[in-house]
Order: sequence, then structure tokens, then C-alpha cells
Amino acid sequence: MWQAQILTLFPEMFPGPLGLSLAGKALQQGLWSMDVMQIRDHATDKHRSVDDTPSGGGPGMVMRADVMGRAIDAAVTMRPDSSDDDWPLVYLSPRGKKLDQKMVHDFAAKKGITLVCGRFEGIDERVLQKYNIMEVSLGDFVLSGGEIGALMLMDAVIRLIPGVIGEPETLKEESFTSGLLEYPHYTRPAVWQGLEIPDVLMSGHHENIRKWRLDCSEKLTKKRRPDLWKEYSRNKCDD
Repeated sequence: MWQAQILTLFPEMFPGPLGLSLAGKALQQGLWSMDVMQIRDHATDKHRSVDDTPSGGGPGMVMRADVMGRAIDAAVTMRPDSSDDDWPLVYLSPRGKKLDQKMVHDFAAKKGITLVCGRFEGIDERVLQKYNIMEVSLGDFVLSGGEIGALMLMDAVIRLIPGVIGEPETLKEESFTSGLLEYPHYTRPAVWQGLEIPDVLMSGHHENIRKWRLDCSEKLTKKRRPDLWKEYSRNKCDD
């Protein structure tokens, strides 16, 4: 069973959308689990303070190293006997390595993951250094906190867990799995507002359909994601 630990100031945000649809059903079936931990539980003052002003001045507040350290230590002691390689410690951060499908597959292959959800201006840099935390970004934008990013990362991983998706074969043709964007999809009616389904998809000729879909994927990738197309073309030449 794949497991997730979430360190957050807003535990009520979980499981959120992950409690619905396929992820929610899989959670009920015990295919994955989550343990949501309140960071404030590790504060020591009567106000349960978790942040302070940034050293050197500047706007905003920074999450304290001592509080975050205690929260992470508690999470590590609660997880099953696993090495750091089997159970990565991840901080959602706009300056992190951008999440991609390969990274998602890597996370899905682990026993679990601990996700640190920051707030304010972020967490004390010494925490990242001491625990060798992996910083992961969902894109070149900034959110109010790491919780939404954690939900997105978890959703991407959970759907790869065996038994979550009803037809596992669908995962093999998704965008990014082969290095390409996915081809267009159609369904009934055959004609809608004057627009028809391409004839090849109605032909019943499986090889021609396969070639058409590959051609569409290549054209879409080349047009919309030249970065992916460059990598795909290089790998194709190597093969």
C-alpha cells in the first residue's frame, strides 16, 4: 500500500478532491493511505507560533526551523521502516525541480512519500539542508501554500497505483508516457454540428488507426511542445 504523509498548517484541506472519484474509492479500498499532520502541534509557545520575521529584514514571515524540524522528526519516526530512498521527503516549492511524468512514476514506485507544505515566504533554509529535502515545483507560478501542489502531486501518483485505474492499458498511451502528447479522442455521435469523426477511426483497420494516432501525437507535440519533440526525436534516432 502506497502511503503519504502531509505536514501542513491546514489539515482540513485533505483528502479534499482525493476523497472522491477513483482516488477516493481506492482510499476506501486500502490501495493507498494518508496521514495528515498539523505542524502547529510541534510549536512550544502558548500561541502555537510556527513563523517569525526573516533574518536580514524584508516582507512576510518565514516558517521556523525548530518547529519544522520537530514536525519532520515526528513524521519520520511514524513511517514504516524505510530508507530515505524508499520514502522521499519533498517540499513543494516554486524553485524546485519541475514535476514531470517520470518523477511521478518514480514516486509511485516508492513505499511512500512525506510532503512538506510551506506557507508565508517559505521555510527556514537550514531545514532543507539538514534533512536533504527534495524541492519540487508544479510550474512557473506561485500558490498561497503547498497544499494544492501536494494534492496535485498525490493525484498524479495515486492513479498509477495498481488497481486504481480500471483499465491499466489506458496509462500506456497517455501524454508524456511515450514522450509525446496524446492523440485526439472522439466518440458518438459520428457527426456533431457538421463535424465528423475522422474516417480512419471508423474503418476498423487497427494498424491504420495506430499509425494515424502516432502521426497526430507527433504533429501535436512538435507544434505545442518543441522541448518534448526535441527529446523524442533524439531518443528515436538513438533507437
